[in-house]
Amino acid sequence: RITMPASYVRLSAGRETMGDSMQALCYLAGANSIFYGDKLLTTSNPGKTADDSLFEMLGINLDVSEA
Repeated sequence: RITMPASYVRLSAGRETMGDSMQALCYLAGANSIFYGDKLLTTSNPGKTADDSLFEMLGINLDVSEA
């Protein structure tokens, strides 16, 4: 984030094993993108409901765009 502030820092595989507090720290440290949805190509992902609840709790607004 410091050397490349315009880049996207994306959380992906492994988020399912991270608690809400660890994910919150990642967002506060500069993560600004996630893979959103129930399933990644090879591993599961937190469900949309869990993500929506976390983002609401943290006051994060979603910009859901497809790549």
